[in-house]
Amino acid sequence: MDGRLRCMTAIYLSYRDEYYLLYRQGGSVVTDCYTGTAGGHFEQNELNDARACVLRELFEETGLTESDISGLKLRYITQRLKNGEIRLNYYFFAELKKQTALKSTEGEIRCFKPDEIAALEMPLSAAQMLRHYFTEGRGTELLYSGATTENGMVFTPLTEF
Repeated sequence: MDGRLRCMTAIYLSYRDEYYLLYRQGGSVVTDCYTGTAGGHFEQNELNDARACVLRELFEETGLTESDISGLKLRYITQRLKNGEIRLNYYFFAELKKQTALKSTEGEIRCFKPDEIAALEMPLSAAQMLRHYFTEGRGTELLYSGATTENGMVFTPLTEF
């Protein structure tokens, strides 16, 4: 292992009890599957600010700004060893202030009820994170860390001490 990192963010937007997901097409790492509404790689100046990265990606991919959403919160940080690199994902959740038909430069955005999401094709880490979110994390305010293993993802709440 040579210590290469790939740091990425994603945002999951909801309105009431529907979640907007992007069917990402033509991505450099993730393509032809569902992901958060927007997301991508950190720019050099964002390496210490996942929030700045996710807000930039949200604007670039959907045209939405922070004023269009409420309750933006980092809820999950996951890690996975894949293709010789450590992939770190920072997953944010937020609520749209009003229902809207979203468009993206990265693919097609559709709305789903929580019970529809598990059947969608998506990256392994995102699927495991969302499974945990809908069964346990959604009802909390905790920040979770998740490590992907061959047997699934192991989640631990991150707390200051």
